[in-house]
Amino acid sequence: MKKSIVKLFGIIALSTSLLTSCSSDNNNDSKKPTSTFVADANDFKGIISDGEVVLDASTVYKLTGKLQVNDGATLTIPAGTVIQGTGGTKAYIAIAQGGKINVNGTAAKPVIMTSGLPTKGAGDWGGLVICGRAPINRVTGGASTAQSEVADLTYGGTISADNSGSIKYLRIEYAGAAYNTEKEFNGVSFFGVGSGTVVENVQAFHGADDGFEFFGGSVNTTNLIAIGNEDDQFDWTEGWNGKNTNWYGKLNFGKGNRGIEADNFELGFANTPIANPTITNMTLIGPGSAADATIYTENQAIKFRRGTKGLISNVVLSGWKTGIDVENDETIAFVGTALKVTSVNYISDVSVKTKGKKTDASTADVTAVATESTSATGAGNGITQPTWATGWSVGF
Repeated sequence: MKKSIVKLFGIIALSTSLLTSCSSDNNNDSKKPTSTFVADANDFKGIISDGEVVLDASTVYKLTGKLQVNDGATLTIPAGTVIQGTGGTKAYIAIAQGGKINVNGTAAKPVIMTSGLPTKGAGDWGGLVICGRAPINRVTGGASTAQSEVADLTYGGTISADNSGSIKYLRIEYAGAAYNTEKEFNGVSFFGVGSGTVVENVQAFHGADDGFEFFGGSVNTTNLIAIGNEDDQFDWTEGWNGKNTNWYGKLNFGKGNRGIEADNFELGFANTPIANPTITNMTLIGPGSAADATIYTENQAIKFRRGTKGLISNVVLSGWKTGIDVENDETIAFVGTALKVTSVNYISDVSVKTKGKKTDASTADVTAVATESTSATGAGNGITQPTWATGWSVGF
């Protein structure tokens, strides 16, 4: 009886060992790379055309050229990863239609995309470009596609809920390299990006053009920070319709135009779908109403033009020559209905609160675009750093 028990336990132990070994092998197999792309950390560039590439947070990646993620492929970036770009317009990250990027940063360990030069400055590298299949209005009706002005990728389509991945706790620094005066990168360029894409806790810091620009699409955002970008902090066009919460923008570093530049479409003011985002909780800090106009060329908190709509609420504005500027007949027609900025707290030094200009350059009364409230808190803490921004953002 004892011998039988011993034999039985021996069989069970052997079986368990074999099962464990098989399980271990399976786990190891699951950790093997699923993409044919091989990441060279010292020369980080190329085309990811299949599977998933997962970066190593303990490695600094030197972005020396274009890194493109194609349809069906995924780039996953763990918390704490640093990517350093050099080479101006040659170095950028582009997500093509059907490709995905997953940035898995945390407040304690954000993912950082920055300059790789010893002395860092705006425009040292390109930026992040994402192209989706959501509608744009370059051709009225919203079913068209186009080629992105940077990265030369197709964007647009009919899938409003298109998913280009998930971006959480990402800081992009010193981006915005320019090909010429009309063609340049932003910190993040959203080309026809759909609402299935997650964008939360992202900062664009000291770029040479816009911090964030939306070219159509329907992507939603939460907790965006744009500080010291040398054109506009936020920009939208081509019929972007997104829902947004908590935006903080600030001009700095001796250059800049506006907090927001908002268009429907420059070559078709009435093209559909008409740009119509919502933004709840926003702070925009300017350089002061009397700032040198050769340095801060526009000095406007918000510019609505070219037929855009938009609903913005709980807003703090401080330090601007003009608070809210509305231009073109198509835009002015929406004032007080589909174009409103409600609960605006002009904390200090806003020389002209609202002004309007018709297409024929005559003035228009657009005071109905804004309602004031001294209790508005903006992005959460008036003109100072919001609590949600602590630990992972810079420049306040």
